[in-house]
Formats: sequence, C-alpha cells, structure tokens
Amino acid sequence: MDKIRNFSIIAHIDHGKSTLADRFLEITGLKDTREKNSRVLDTLELEQEKGITIKLQPASMQYQGYTLNLIDTPGHVDFAYEVSRSLTSCEGAILLVDASQGIQAQTLSTTEKAINLGLKIIPVLNKIDIPGVNVDKRINEMIQIMGFKKEDILLASGKTGQGAEQILNSIIDKVPAPTGDSDRDLQALIFDSFYDDHKGVVCAVRIFNGSIAKNVRNLYLLKHGNSFSPREIGIFQPHFVPKDRLSAGEVGYIATGLKDIRLFTVGDTISDKSKTEPLAGYKPPKAMVFASLFPTDPDDYPELSESLIKLSMNDAALSVTPQKSNLLGSGYRCGFLGMLHMEITQERLEREFDISLVITAPTVEYRIKKTNGQDLIIQSADDFPDPSAIQIIQEPWASVNILCPQKYMGPIMDLCNSYRGQYKDIQYMSSDGSFSIDYITIKYEIPLMSLITNFFDNMKALSSGYASLDYNLLDYRDANVVKVSILVNDEEIPSLSFLEIEENATSKTRKVLVKLKETIPRHQFKIALQGAIGSKIIAREDISAYRKDVTGKLYGGDITRKKKLLEKQKKGKKRMREIGKVSIPQKAFLAVVTA
Repeated sequence: MDKIRNFSIIAHIDHGKSTLADRFLEITGLKDTREKNSRVLDTLELEQEKGITIKLQPASMQYQGYTLNLIDTPGHVDFAYEVSRSLTSCEGAILLVDASQGIQAQTLSTTEKAINLGLKIIPVLNKIDIPGVNVDKRINEMIQIMGFKKEDILLASGKTGQGAEQILNSIIDKVPAPTGDSDRDLQALIFDSFYDDHKGVVCAVRIFNGSIAKNVRNLYLLKHGNSFSPREIGIFQPHFVPKDRLSAGEVGYIATGLKDIRLFTVGDTISDKSKTEPLAGYKPPKAMVFASLFPTDPDDYPELSESLIKLSMNDAALSVTPQKSNLLGSGYRCGFLGMLHMEITQERLEREFDISLVITAPTVEYRIKKTNGQDLIIQSADDFPDPSAIQIIQEPWASVNILCPQKYMGPIMDLCNSYRGQYKDIQYMSSDGSFSIDYITIKYEIPLMSLITNFFDNMKALSSGYASLDYNLLDYRDANVVKVSILVNDEEIPSLSFLEIEENATSKTRKVLVKLKETIPRHQFKIALQGAIGSKIIAREDISAYRKDVTGKLYGGDITRKKKLLEKQKKGKKRMREIGKVSIPQKAFLAVVTA
C-alpha cells in the first residue's frame, strides 16, 4: 500500500486536464506516443468534439515502482457531482490553472472541497507554451488568491509534455499513501457505475478496507440490500485489465454480469459480509433543470424509450418520467443538473441513437402549498394548479460566486440585479489580507430560474469572457409565479406555455411571441399568436397570410367581377383559419428558452 498513490485533477473546463492526462499515459507506457487520437480519457464523441470532460474516467499507471491511480474529472459546473465523487476516492489532487485564462470561480470552489476532504494539493500552471502568456502574473495570482508558495507551483504544458514527469514525481513525494487494512472485512466504495454489453453493469470502486479475489462467490450491496456474484475484477489502464485480487488502497472495477444498473447506486458500499458497516458514501446528485423530450416522429417513441434507458445507465443524475402531450404525443419529462447537461443529453440522443427531438422550455422545480393544505411539487407549466387554489408558491434560489477582473464589477452587478439577484458581498482576492486590484469575487443570491435562461451568456459577453461563476442550490423562497399560456389561433399550446414571475411575465411573453413570429412559417391564413394569464390576454403578435393573386387572370371588365373573387377568397381564408392546422417547427419550442 505504501507504493500506491491515488490522485485527481482539479481544473476548470478547457484548462487542459485531459491533455495532460494523455502525457501521463504516454510516460507510463499506457498510450503510444504515435497514437493520433488525443484525450484518451475522453471516451464520448461529444467529449472529443467539445473538448470537455463529462464522465469521470479512472486510469491505473505504473511509474518508478509506484502505482498511480488517476481519476480524471469534469470541469463544468453542471458536472460538479462527478468531481466530488473523484475527490472522495483520492488522497491528493493536481490543481491545474490555464496560464492564458487564469483562476476561475469553479477552480476555487473545487479546491475548497478538496482541502476540506484533507487532500494534498499540487498546484500546476498549464499551457505555459502559449505565445504571449504572462507566466509571472499567473504565478502571482496563484500565490495571492490561493495562498500557494512560489516554489510549490509547477510549470507544465499538456500539449508538449513539458513538466509532466516532474508532476508525477511530485505526486509520489507529496501525496500520502492510502490508509486501510487488507485483513478487515471488505469495504469497497462505488464511485461510478456504467453498463457494458459484455460484462453487464461495471462498478468502479475504491477499496478502503479488505480485499476481493476473482473467485469470490457472493458480494453484498450494504445500502441496497442485494447480493451478486462478480464475473470479473480488475483495473483500468484505461481499458479493462483483469486481475486476481484487489486490495485496500487500490482503485479498480467489479464486473457484475447483471443488467439492472439501478441496483448499483453510486455511493453504496460493496462487502463480502452482509453485516459490515457501510462507508459514508455521497450525497446523490439532484436534478435542478427540467424539460420534456418528444420524438419529432411519434413512431420513434420506442427508440427514444430505449435510448433514455441506456443513457440513464451511465448517468446517475438523469431522471426520466413518462409524459403525454395532445400536440406532441408520448415523450419523457427529464431532470438535468443544468443547461449544459441538458444540451449534452440532447446531442447524445440525436447523434448516438439517431433520434430527432422536440424539447420544451426548461424550468425549475416549484413548491406549492394549496389552500386545502396539500403540498405539491411541480416541474412544468402543465402541472400548475388553478391559481385560486394556491396559498403559497416557492421557487429555488442559488448562492452564486462570480470571479472577474475588478473593471467588470459594475456591469456584472447590474446584470445580477436585473435577474432579481440579491447582493451579498464583494471579496478582493488576496490570501494574505492585502488589497488586490486584479480579481474580485462578487457574491449574490439569484433565483435558479434566472440562472438557467441566458444569464451565463450575458455574463460572458459583459466581461469579454473573463468572468466565471460557481453556484450551489440554497433554499426555496416565496414567489409570485404565474402560468403564461401561449395560444396559436386561439388554441393553447401546452408545450409552449411557461411559468414566470408576474412582474416579468408581460415583457417575457412579448419576447416569446416575437421569436415565435420569426420561427413559425406563414400559412395561407392569418395566424394569431397570443399570451394569456388565465383569461387575460397580455400580449399579441400576428403572422400575416400568404395572398394568392386571384384577380391576375382578369383582363378589364366590370369591377364587380374582381370584388366577387376577392370576397370569395376572403370567405375561403376565414374557413381555412377555422379548420386549418398551424405547422409549428421544432425551433419554435426553443423560442421560450432564448427569449
């Protein structure tokens, strides 16, 4: 166990952690340096294309007689739960900072989590090979903001491999060996689970105590209460490498041979005895954004069902509930960690499973207390009860930390205020108490619904891309929420309806209707677009009809002939409007999101 080091990489999105991990794999012989495919630990097609890590990925490396277990982590705030799972399985962490972008808000948040867990932090300044970067300035920021000593900060380039061996040596020297007793009862913490076509459900585990042999008959899930006979055990390199035994301190996998991933909850403890004390585990990820997914072609519903089952096998944070719509047919109400999580899920469904989707406007979870004392939790406008039966409505709020250069403080605070934010504090970033004129942290409390619309894009635009944010769900607070119904030709379209604060409802509805007018094509009859709260119309837009020139074939003659044809056309359009169906394209449903 003295020769084992378990470590993770903390970094913001696109700061180069997966590329640096590739250099580690090359140095330790797990990847051929001539191999063209970069970012080996990013196994999803979307990870490769977007340059982001979505799923954590372990790899066990041999270096100078030591076993180095790396658990790669995502960097986007939506996937923070994956990061917390990685950190719990480690004794140390590499803190990676991009020399061109500097320290980001989530970097500070994740580092704080790691320190609270007692991990040894190794600070690394990455991408020092980029022309024009001010390395000394970034080093001073890491000293001033995060309190590191200059001699402890390592310089590296994931692209060229510069400094990679020095980092590995530092891990051996500074990260403590894992603790545990191989002679005690088995305690293996599940930090990830996924489905493999050949091995069934595979559990990625960290062995804290005891050991497991490949021929063991029965293993027990201590929290779930089930037992199973493993098909194979081994380590990640990063592909599956079977082993005869896994002992305390090691990171590896257990192939269960079973197909039901719901039995293997992340945070559960696997043991060889049913009465063993379970480990603390994790706080399960909670969905914060909800949207409905419908297949564009109703005949694709079975394929959508099967695809969501497969995705949820590999994504513990994705919640799925069947739903029906008169307009869109059968679909699913899904819960996501954030807007990026929703976007990734949509793209995976469309690419990996070839399903064309319609997605309704995302919303958050509201809590309602009715006048009869009944408590409701709603996740869509469809579930909104009669306003006369509502006593109290509460919406979720988030604690937001925005890290940005001080010169952008004014515009960022104005943005937060316009999104109903409540100012809490400003911190001038300095670990030693001295005044720093470069970076500040602006602390606000903002309704979660405001954050999931276009807050992030506006923040980036106002700060020229320099600002970054980290947020955590705070609590639920009373709110004056109303349901805005969208009517197309006097017919309510439930999938376009949305929930909004009453004082913002009219302006939001106008924006939505303008977007709908731009996206719904013209028909041969006039289309009325209306927004209503109850029976009161609060906004309206009209889409004019195509007009055929019915008098084009007339050459002279009495004016009454023209009038007769025009009157006939008018009556025909009126009848067509009464019986005609409006074709609503998929992009119209995004109007509620972008307005």
